[in-house]
Amino acid sequence: MNEFKSIKPTESELEILRVLWDKKEATVREVHEVLSEFKDSGYTTTLKLLQIMHEKGLVKRNDSGKTHIYQPAVSREHTQTQMLDKMMDSLFGGSTTRLVMHALGNKAPSADELKEIQQLLDNLKKH
Repeated sequence: MNEFKSIKPTESELEILRVLWDKKEATVREVHEVLSEFKDSGYTTTLKLLQIMHEKGLVKRNDSGKTHIYQPAVSREHTQTQMLDKMMDSLFGGSTTRLVMHALGNKAPSADELKEIQQLLDNLKKH
């Protein structure tokens, strides 16, 4: 996967990427079926978005068969990091502390999430 993409996906493109990250690869129909479970969108809209995403380099397309198969060209982790960095800079003035405090203040984490957060903090203290 090309980890050097600096293209920031739109909300609709992110929805498609989430489907592709989960499925690893899918046809337009398969992507559309998943999206239609929570969003009122036409098949042709999904097709057009995938075509645009292919042009942008966000997805890869295998068109060797009758049906085009799409795969993500950017990883979930890279995209999350890229978008989080942008949000942290624009909304929280680059402050990790403000971002974390805001995130934890809005929704109470589960016991398992708190355990993961504590492990992360412990690991950060060691470095």
